[in-house]
Amino acid sequence: MIRINLLPHREQKRQARQRQFVSLAIGLAILGLALVLLVHVVLSAQIESQESRNSLLKAETAKLDEQIKEIDKLREQTQALLSRKQIVETLQSNRTEAVHLLDQMVRQLPDGIYLKSLRQTGAKVTLVGYAQSSARVSTLMRNIEASPWLQSPELVEIKSVASPANKDLRVNEFTLNVRLKQVAPPEEPKAAPATRPAPATAPPPAKGKGEKLT
Repeated sequence: MIRINLLPHREQKRQARQRQFVSLAIGLAILGLALVLLVHVVLSAQIESQESRNSLLKAETAKLDEQIKEIDKLREQTQALLSRKQIVETLQSNRTEAVHLLDQMVRQLPDGIYLKSLRQTGAKVTLVGYAQSSARVSTLMRNIEASPWLQSPELVEIKSVASPANKDLRVNEFTLNVRLKQVAPPEEPKAAPATRPAPATAPPPAKGKGEKLT
């Protein structure tokens, strides 16, 4: 017996395909949404992690800035202390230089010369005075060259003027530049300690004629 299907099978197949397509589309949409949510969660986690790192870096940077400020303050304080130390050392050296300068002026000035003014600028000293003759000035320059504390005498000018004490008397007014030595004069060498002479050894006894030589 032959069976004939009179039902609209084509319509049923088409509807079945439509249902499959709708199901597939819904599945793909759900899968796509799930992927989007997963990517969003991952990116959010990464963003939060990076933001926490940025916050940590900002905090560490702020700490480093504070430390740098403290270091700068310490450096300024150290520089100020070094400057004060240098000033104190300069004052101490200048104090001893002034003492030696006045002492050398008393020692090195020859007779017939007296000073009008003495001005010191650093290691340079300018002397202005009166001399009975130019030979006295030459003697002063030789004394300065032999001084342990003074050096490099340089005659700036010398001229004949009336004596301040007696207008009828002519004297030589001079201007002389001198430099202070920066180092102290060498100390006198100490005498070497006396050494005891080695004790003299007695000569060997002379051998008699009857003794044999070995």
